Amino acid sequence: MAIADENLAIKKAIQDLENRIDQMHLDFDKFIHGDLNRMPPWEELEQDLLAFSRKKIFDLQLSNQLDRILYKFQTRKRIWLRWLKESHTR
Repeated sequence: MAIADENLAIKKAIQDLENRIDQMHLDFDKFIHGDLNRMPPWEELEQDLLAFSRKKIFDLQLSNQLDRILYKFQTRKRIWLRWLKESHTR
């Protein structure tokens, strides 16, 4: 596979992961407000992120995008866990 093709595949995978994080955030909001019956599977997304982050990414821009996505997930995860804690104390 050519480097350009590989970088394009990595870029698409990073965009997909970011979309999944955004959708998970919306699903958590629905869950907390009672619009969803099951808690979204955030642990599965976390495992996918960890597995993807172990890949060697040689392009600096793509590596920085992945770092941004990982930080975004950690920030959202703290929010989700706080929401869960607050919803159980009501």
